[in-house]
Amino acid sequence: MNVRCRSMILALAAFLAACAGSTHATSNTISECFSENNERRIAGCSELIENPALDAGTKSLAYAMRALALALSGELNQSLGDYDMAIKLDPGSAMALNNRAWVYYKLDRLDEGLADVERSLKLSPASPHAHDTRAHIRQALGERTAALRDYEQAMRFGGEHLVKLYQCGLEANGVYSGPIDGLYTRDVRKAFEVCVSSTSCDPLPADEECRAATS
Repeated sequence: MNVRCRSMILALAAFLAACAGSTHATSNTISECFSENNERRIAGCSELIENPALDAGTKSLAYAMRALALALSGELNQSLGDYDMAIKLDPGSAMALNNRAWVYYKLDRLDEGLADVERSLKLSPASPHAHDTRAHIRQALGERTAALRDYEQAMRFGGEHLVKLYQCGLEANGVYSGPIDGLYTRDVRKAFEVCVSSTSCDPLPADEECRAATS
């Protein structure tokens, strides 16, 4: 699972359990909706979505989680429909807006992605995930200074763990050779300056590349 998703899923699992408690959704169904296995997550979230007693906010979250599973499975266009439903049910869902922005980024629909992440940041200005999304979009648009500023904001709000992830990703791109210690140093900034000048350099690595270094 991608590193940008795991911490968010763990936090939302507890939230959904609390919200769905009064709607007769079983703990097993909720657990499946937050499974790390995408097929199980899609099935669990689909069962929640079909529950007629589910309130709009909880159903929105179930749609968003199914959309995330679809996106992680490579079904980017299909995931957009679920994100649309999640946002329609809860226009104030900063998480759904940010995740739809990320899908738009992956589909090279950068202007739509930028509009979504701007809305997300208005709702949740301290979100490291949203600052990371906007950084990626701005980097793809060639806006180097703005992209670097957003990566720095992502590290400010995401803390040591996110800095470590970036250090590991920058190392994987061959632009950083320092320690993976979670400290934003001058060398890390120099590495970022090199990275943001290229649309092929992604400072956020796949989870499996950096799990040991950041655990």
